Amino acid sequence: MSFLGGSEPEFDPADAFVPEHVPDPGPFLADHDVLAGEDHVAVHRHASDAFEEHGVYDATFGYNLARLNLDPRHPDAGFRYAEEAGDPSTLRAEFTPTTAFCPQAEPLAVGAFRALDATDAHGYDLVRVRVDPELNGSESVNDRLDRLASGDAEPADPPDDGGFSHESTSPF
Repeated sequence: MSFLGGSEPEFDPADAFVPEHVPDPGPFLADHDVLAGEDHVAVHRHASDAFEEHGVYDATFGYNLARLNLDPRHPDAGFRYAEEAGDPSTLRAEFTPTTAFCPQAEPLAVGAFRALDATDAHGYDLVRVRVDPELNGSESVNDRLDRLASGDAEPADPPDDGGFSHESTSPF
């Protein structure tokens, strides 16, 4: 039984690259060496381990976010990877959420960046993560991810509160 009460789908094997069950590489990966086959699987295995270690879970489906790549119900969602052109020591990862209005996309992408950045097991010196531009609000999410990667973001980097104060003057 699945987290949502239905039956579990038959997931792709963790050691298989099934091109029709992963998103097409987006513009963040264009003009870079997109990983496929065993290279994709190896990096994705490290991503899965990092997500497990750092608790990067999709709350809707109740599983490690890396498992999204193996879920045949969402063939256009998940992660694709590339080595940066001119600097193969830099890993680029692009996350495509299941919908253009995914409310979890930003925390999942930030969590993925932090988890991948915290490990050396993948063998890259630098990690860059972005969300697919089809996501509503992708520009602000990608700006935040860029600031995190460059070290310019605050540790918590709270979202803009629209000018409202969270301080209460109520005695209650």
